[in-house]
Amino acid sequence: MKVKQSKAQYTIEFKQEALRLVKSGQPAMQVASTLGMPHQTLDNWLRADKLGKLSGACKHVVSPEQMELARLRAENARLKMERDILKKAAACFAKDHL
Repeated sequence: MKVKQSKAQYTIEFKQEALRLVKSGQPAMQVASTLGMPHQTLDNWLRADKLGKLSGACKHVVSPEQMELARLRAENARLKMERDILKKAAACFAKDHL
């Protein structure tokens, strides 16, 4: 029995940011790896962008408030992760000095 994989859907903003990273000089393979996506998908986006046919997964309009909320949630998650890393590092250094 085959397990059907769901197709990942990316927003147009995500696609444009990935393309911006590649156009700024970063290798496409590295950008795809960093973003956790298949390299071939990024190549397809680059090809579609050259043809002017790049589109997003969302058909509805995203309001500025929704975009800001998503940005703040991502920033909050990043800050929590950084805080947790610093807590663990401080605990390791405290052990070493005892």
